[in-house]
Amino acid sequence: MDFDYSPKVQDLQARLTAFMEEHIYPAEAVYHAEVEANRKAGNAWVATNIMEQLKVKARAAGLWNLFLPESERGAGLSNLEYAPLCEIMGRSWIAPEAFNCNAPDTGNMEVFERYGSEAQKEQWLKPLLAGEIRSAFAMTEPDVASSDATNIQAEIVRDGDEYVINGKKWWTTGAPDPRCKILIFMGKTDPTNPNRHQQQSMILIPLDTPGVTMTRFLPVFGYDDAPHGHGEFTFENVRVPVSNILLGEGRGFEIAQGRLGPGRIHHCMRLIGMAERALEAMCKRSLSRVAFGKPVAEQGVTRERIAEARILIDQARLLTLNAAFKMDTVGNKVAAKEIAMIKVAAPNMALQVLDWAIQVHGAAGISDDFNLAFHYAQARTLRFADGPDEVHRNAIAKQELARYQ
Repeated sequence: MDFDYSPKVQDLQARLTAFMEEHIYPAEAVYHAEVEANRKAGNAWVATNIMEQLKVKARAAGLWNLFLPESERGAGLSNLEYAPLCEIMGRSWIAPEAFNCNAPDTGNMEVFERYGSEAQKEQWLKPLLAGEIRSAFAMTEPDVASSDATNIQAEIVRDGDEYVINGKKWWTTGAPDPRCKILIFMGKTDPTNPNRHQQQSMILIPLDTPGVTMTRFLPVFGYDDAPHGHGEFTFENVRVPVSNILLGEGRGFEIAQGRLGPGRIHHCMRLIGMAERALEAMCKRSLSRVAFGKPVAEQGVTRERIAEARILIDQARLLTLNAAFKMDTVGNKVAAKEIAMIKVAAPNMALQVLDWAIQVHGAAGISDDFNLAFHYAQARTLRFADGPDEVHRNAIAKQELARYQ
């Protein structure tokens, strides 16, 4: 097995790393200060100037839309080639957007690319690829266990040349951002279909459509994630043209599985980058702090944790690269077990590494000074996003048991 990255990927890694050092890391404090200033002025949900400047620089550097495998609209990278680049971007919370490689826009753009009509691509994919607008994915509902997506209750009913949508959605990530213009909405068009996986459809809902109301922002462990954030929505007799349906009625589950596979890879690689940066901070802090007469790095428990962190990170990376390889070679459906495995392994790994890094930093670790607490909140959230651990573990176990039945 060849573990070397191709010259093309190595070049992108070097350029991406240099851009992070020169532009992204120095911009982090500026970004957070700008968000806070906007908050004090009465509206944290405003695009920051620094992010727009970073996007211009990234595009000029040729570091733009690096995802979208098997598409001429992207950088022409496979999942395996994109994975190490996604890890580098994951080292900073603000980096993915700067390169137009952030969730949920990447997943939504893949949906448009693979399942959208030419008119839908022209209207929505084109400005998304240009970074001119943002998008959101409305799937999870507050009144049902959405870990079983067949529970979705939102209604999509055809009425002549229109569909009428009613329902509630929450954790609609990115929707509070004023740049968000389009929702990909999942609901039921055929609730009585005996095949529960053909009851759902996906449809496009422009955010300014009458009847679409954001009822509240949803913070994560006290962080509102402005200006990106998460929203809860009601949809009351929302009408959109029949042409807004994606792929056709009853194809919602099919689209969801095509969307979530790559998204899970991206989440996991970003988490590995986040964990790498936490381990770096842990090592530097332990070398500079003295407790009980010697550097914290010389305490046995610290060395044990540093060693375990390195093992856990490398294990997660190899699992993730293997999943990316299988996605590229046999397809997302056949690679379902490997994708499920990394979706369990990566967030739990990142949480453990972040926890140890926080301990080494002492009380400073739970402050905003080092971003460790914020990253911990984000990593914990990803044990739910794109399916909770329990669902993935169940899927893995079923596949294992099937080998002996």
